[in-house]
Amino acid sequence: MFKKGLLYIVLILGAIAMLLPFLWMISTSLKNQGATMVFPPQFFPDHATFQNYKDVTGAFPMLHFLGNSLLVAILTTFGQLLLSSMAAYAFARMQFWGRDKLFLFYLATMMVPAQVTMIPQFILMKNFGWLDTYQALIVPGLFGVFGTFLLRQAFLSIPKELEEAAFMDGANHFSIFWRVIMPLSKPTLATLGIFSFMQSWNNYLWPLIVINDKSFATLPLGLSLLQGRWETNWNMMMAGVVISVLPILAVYLFAQKYFIQGMTMSGMKE
Repeated sequence: MFKKGLLYIVLILGAIAMLLPFLWMISTSLKNQGATMVFPPQFFPDHATFQNYKDVTGAFPMLHFLGNSLLVAILTTFGQLLLSSMAAYAFARMQFWGRDKLFLFYLATMMVPAQVTMIPQFILMKNFGWLDTYQALIVPGLFGVFGTFLLRQAFLSIPKELEEAAFMDGANHFSIFWRVIMPLSKPTLATLGIFSFMQSWNNYLWPLIVINDKSFATLPLGLSLLQGRWETNWNMMMAGVVISVLPILAVYLFAQKYFIQGMTMSGMKE
């Protein structure tokens, strides 16, 4: 009983530590400009105001940046789900020479930091003439080793008897992939979709490198415009960040019922 109570205390403290930055962000977004730098800091503002949300939407084309982020995140997510699932099916269900060794080599690329491949990718985008285009924001994010690994583990957990029965009924690999494997892997697909959407939505460094035209800028780039050289309006900045967090929360709440199932299905099965 004592150990269980101690465990609950540790979990509660951990939850509070995780929630405090989020609550402080909301609190700052409701403060006046002068209230953000007072000492001691005020967790609850004396005079809460929503004026910051109105000001941040008028400070720059917030809706345009928001639309760019939604377009890039949605297309990147669906593209990664499609390509990763096709690669995962090949590694999990199809037999070909060197399959396992190729998969291990594919997994080894996860150990290469993204900063190492960023310059070669930028050179490719420049040679393709894709700088300051949506292609530069979307195409490099369509291919993910983690997504292939996650879906492969889920596909391996599906009984092979279903596949064999489908072959006996005259189905081919594409039919089995689309009509058998994919419907049974919805929880894992939802899990990967959440990860992909969050990664694309929060991506700042890559758009900063390939985008100079503000008409193609995503929301993280737009929010960086609020940071001045000598002074930053933190209440407006936090209001913009709160707005940027809402789509991520909406996606997670929509797919949360599949999240735990997906992580369970994608266990380390050999």
